[in-house]
Amino acid sequence: MAEEARRTTSRRELSATAGFDQVSPVVGALDPDAFDDLLDEDADAALGLLAAMAGATDEGLRELARRLAGRVLVDVARVGVAASRGIGRMSIQPARRAVGDIDLDASADAITSARAARRPPHIDDLSVAAWRRPSTALCLLVDRSGSMHGERLAAAAIAAASVAYRAGDDCSIVVFGEDAVVIEAQDERRPVDEVVSDLLRLRGHGTTDVGLALRVAARQLDRSRAGRKVAVLLSDCRVTTGGDPVADAARLVELAIIAPADDLADARSLAAAVGARCVGLSGPSGVPAAVAEALS
Repeated sequence: MAEEARRTTSRRELSATAGFDQVSPVVGALDPDAFDDLLDEDADAALGLLAAMAGATDEGLRELARRLAGRVLVDVARVGVAASRGIGRMSIQPARRAVGDIDLDASADAITSARAARRPPHIDDLSVAAWRRPSTALCLLVDRSGSMHGERLAAAAIAAASVAYRAGDDCSIVVFGEDAVVIEAQDERRPVDEVVSDLLRLRGHGTTDVGLALRVAARQLDRSRAGRKVAVLLSDCRVTTGGDPVADAARLVELAIIAPADDLADARSLAAAVGARCVGLSGPSGVPAAVAEALS
């Protein structure tokens, strides 16, 4: 990641992006009002520009953009998750393993027997009504091969935040191309904004080994005790090295693929081969909805 951070984008390159001259009119400056105007006008373009500026050669602009991105990109992910995450459902559980109100119907026999024997009921014989949250572990695989900047970079950062908010502590983030780097391990706890900051340092290059990424996901998810384990693959799934990933995909308990809406052929082919879900993504603002659909 330190090596990635050394590769920056000049102001000349950034000026080719619509809205840049208004958002950053001079060196070292970022106008938040101009950015908000662009966000209202074209959310995907604004998010892509923000991600690109977070890797600017202009140090002042880069620092301001990273601070803003740490709030804006995380907020986009949080708003999307809030509508679909829910708080779980009420269920009857053993009193020893859950906190809640005694369920009199489910515990009636134990209470009656204890009263007849003139003793208090044993906790192992009682049941409580308690909220049970969905137990889901997620591993996000981010394809960083080829071109990795702008909207694609913003989508990766928002996807990481969406996965973190959806899975809580039980998630991992892996970026891959010809190799794979674990940004956050399944048994590691990192602040979401730190993970987003690391992803914004990425610069795409190299070939794409999807099979390697899926094998890393399997190892990460093996560390979890969750009842449901899902690998979420953010990629067009166009394999350029490492061979056919179908066998590796088939070994996963559950796979969901999120691919560019205008480049779905390879992703759909892999999904069809292993019975995975495949969702098209049109831009970074659509990431939370795409993640929710992929996991539905």
